[in-house]
Amino acid sequence: MSDLILLHGMEVEALIGVYDWERHAPRPLVLDLELSVDLQAAATSDRVQDTVDYAAVAACVTAACQREQPQLLEALAGRIARALLAEFATLTALTLTLHKPGILPNVRDVAIRLSRARSSG
Repeated sequence: MSDLILLHGMEVEALIGVYDWERHAPRPLVLDLELSVDLQAAATSDRVQDTVDYAAVAACVTAACQREQPQLLEALAGRIARALLAEFATLTALTLTLHKPGILPNVRDVAIRLSRARSSG
């Protein structure tokens, strides 16, 4: 059994892109997260200390987007996933969808989705 915390539609900015014209200014991205975590203690205690602090997750994602300047969405998503798993020990796994809207003509949204789990070793 896995409980989930869902954060959908998180808006961030990042300097990202393959082409020179993309490397001049940060562009808006949208992130959806599914965080696997045991929520039983928080459901009983009603204490934020027994769950994952949503604001801290958002701050971690924002910091990663400001710090990293990769070319590919895949690279940025991987770095965000690693940062979240490193920062929040109670996360057992996560699924991250990273959207780069309006980047291609006639395509409303380009996105990638990746899933990562904490290694047991």
